[in-house]
This record gives sequence, structure tokens and C-alpha cells, in this order.
Amino acid sequence: MSVLLLSLSAPMQSWGDSSRFVRRNTNNEPTKSGVLGLLASAQGRSREDPIEDLAGLEFGVRVEQPGRVIRDFQTERPAEGKPMPLTNRYYLADARFLVALGGERDFLVTLDVALRNPKWPLYLGRRACPADFPVTLGVHDEYDDVRQALTQEPWRASDYYKSKHNSSQLEVACDAHAGRTPKTRMICH
Repeated sequence: MSVLLLSLSAPMQSWGDSSRFVRRNTNNEPTKSGVLGLLASAQGRSREDPIEDLAGLEFGVRVEQPGRVIRDFQTERPAEGKPMPLTNRYYLADARFLVALGGERDFLVTLDVALRNPKWPLYLGRRACPADFPVTLGVHDEYDDVRQALTQEPWRASDYYKSKHNSSQLEVACDAHAGRTPKTRMICH
């Protein structure tokens, strides 16, 4: 197995998995579905295109820098007709994540190329959240799986954040292996 590493950072990100109606929440880390959407966008896939090949990738994320949750109170008034409902949208500000995707090397290389030259703009959850570049850190063959990559890769927080914190306890969330719950948390040392 090879591992494709992604660095997801931006002034704002939003990784919702259950938001509806007037309250749009964010998770504290990227969701697999959100990252797969990013990959599909890079490749130029439409919403109708199948993504089973992407869904089969092993997924893990490490919180490099947790950021903080901020709320954006939004209003919309169309030129004609009734005003839209008021909404609260939540974002992660100043967060950074290391994402590891495991799979066949040739497929990961095609994803790496697409991320370097995306067909459509890359957003971190919502269109208001364009990604910092480079997103991809390349395909790596030195790791057995995503867990090993996430525990052995160097810490990529900002210099300011590193000056205030240490890397002895970085949070990691990975796909479940047989017999485990879907989101396993472990601490890297």
C-alpha cells in the first residue's frame, strides 16, 4: 500500500456532516466525505459521477493545529420576494490538518497529479474556504498504512503555534479496521 499525504490549511475551513436548515455546523477535523469531494473536484468529476474508487481509499487525519470555532451570522435579502431565513454558519479558523489516504500507488499518483493541477478550485468544506497551496505532499511508499504515516510524519503546525504547544499529543482519527469503531482516536508521541 502507498500513502498520499495532504496538508489542509486555510484561514477558514468547515467540515460538516449533519448540518441542515439554518444552523450549519463544522466538525473539529476533516470528514472523509469532505476530502473525497476535494479529490473529485480536483479531478473534475461532476456530482453525478461515481466515487466508489475514492470511497475505497483508507483514510486518516491528524490535527496539526486545532484552530478555533467561529460563527458567521448570515442574512440574505433577494431583490424581489421574501427574505431568506437567517443562518448561523460555523467554521474552523487557523486550523491545520495532515490527511493520509492509503491505496494502490498508481491511483494515488493520479490523485496527486490532479491536486497539483486541479480542474476546479479546491475548497476546504465550503466555497468560502479556499485551500492554501500546496495541498498535496506527494505519494509515499515508506509507510505500511495511514496510521503509520500519521504517527511518523513531522509536525506541520505554524511556527507561532509550535512556540506555544508541543507535539507530544497530536490527535489522530482513522477509518476503522475490522472489529473497531468507525472513528478511532489515538495519541501520537
